[in-house]
Amino acid sequence: MKEIIGQKSSYDPVSKRLMRLYETLFLFFGPQHWWPGETAFEVMVGAVLTQNTNWKNVERAIANLKERGLLDPVRLNKLDQKELAELIRPAGYYNIKAKRLKNLLSTVNEKFEGDLNQIFSLDTESLRQVLLSVKGIGKETADSIILYAAKKPIFVVDSYTYRVLSRHNIIPEESTYEDIQELFHTHLERDERLYNEYHALIVKLCKTYCLKEPKCRDCPIKDL
Repeated sequence: MKEIIGQKSSYDPVSKRLMRLYETLFLFFGPQHWWPGETAFEVMVGAVLTQNTNWKNVERAIANLKERGLLDPVRLNKLDQKELAELIRPAGYYNIKAKRLKNLLSTVNEKFEGDLNQIFSLDTESLRQVLLSVKGIGKETADSIILYAAKKPIFVVDSYTYRVLSRHNIIPEESTYEDIQELFHTHLERDERLYNEYHALIVKLCKTYCLKEPKCRDCPIKDL
């Protein structure tokens, strides 16, 4: 029997269900072209700035950095923290985010000579441990950097992922970040492009239909 790309096994009911969900979303919404960013470093910065805000605000903050020619790990690390905070003000919580960015930049510059190729050459688990060791960088942010900037296969879990999977009884309500991530890692192929598109489609679904007050009647996965 021919396997579906991304599916671990035709005999694995969880794998089949996850792939059916993915394929339904992909056919309905089409490719999402994530993550918006011209360079890996821009994606990394965006992953920190997008915490607790919407992407339009992040775009304004990144535009400020671009105008000053600061989207470089070495140059941005030399910038005074207060000045950095003012430049990223549109992203909200700008003082906190400036400190987190500075912490991340210090790690990149002090341990990897400001070279993203060095830090991204680490295996996935080692890279994750380095990122999680940075104060202010949590699991979702670290995994976003790994998937979207380093282009390594790790599934990013967020509140949207939890919402869709729990509402469709794919996971129990008490599931943790690790539980949900392991579900994808166990039952789908470790494929960076698949994980990228899958997460983006879940976000799209939750911003259009699977809202806090869901529009179930019109939802593309209502029959699943």
